[in-house]
Amino acid sequence: MNSTISISYIQSDLIWENPKENRSLFGVQIMNSSFSSDIIILPELFTTGFTMHPQQFAETMDGKTINWMKIIAKSKDIAIVGSLIIVENDKYYNRLIFVEPNGNIATYDKRHLFTYGGEDKVYTSGKKRLIIEYKGWKFCPMICYDLRFPVWSRNCDNYDVLLYIANWPKPRTTAWNTLLKARSIENMCYTIGVNRIGVDGNKLLYSGNSQAINMLGEQLIFSNDKKGIFTGLLDKQQLLKARNKFQFLNDKDSFVLHK
Repeated sequence: MNSTISISYIQSDLIWENPKENRSLFGVQIMNSSFSSDIIILPELFTTGFTMHPQQFAETMDGKTINWMKIIAKSKDIAIVGSLIIVENDKYYNRLIFVEPNGNIATYDKRHLFTYGGEDKVYTSGKKRLIIEYKGWKFCPMICYDLRFPVWSRNCDNYDVLLYIANWPKPRTTAWNTLLKARSIENMCYTIGVNRIGVDGNKLLYSGNSQAINMLGEQLIFSNDKKGIFTGLLDKQQLLKARNKFQFLNDKDSFVLHK
């Protein structure tokens, strides 16, 4: 078990509905930067922005973006995480992809589709949670709107890190900041939220506020509306010390989730 793990994320504007240019945008930042981390995290739908035109931009699991992620992971010896539009059996998914340097891939399909924005009309909801074990750490990845539903993220798997990637608009920033902190405190875990900045093709403004929070709700990284790569260190011993001291998770309610 690694006592510490280094996490980096990129807070960036996205080029609307342009996978090629977005791959180039992130590729240049990652390959030309001197940061040293175990994991690099990109925002939700990092190749297109939050588009409701999946039929125009969907890729397969052996498409250009997945291959690009494999190249990045191998060349930088780093795991890379982000979501993009994937088509399978004529259905479209907002799918989080976690690629390890050795080429191993784990995936999570967004469970809670954003009905207010019509996401449920064009995408298919995921059915399963994912727990990723990497370098002795357990990650539970989620996507954007999932943040509003605490039952789905409840720490029943003894995970260490909750990870949310998002396109979360500025008008709802208070909810973003509040709920990220709440998820950390109630699940006694590190929580990382990676959001975009800029204006999308629907004229929605995104103010970023990407951050990493510890198990007590204290911010370790906060990016405000700045563009760039941000890095922090998570410490497993500090996490275990807090859990052993307070033992809040021992008193949690047990439940079975039904659809």
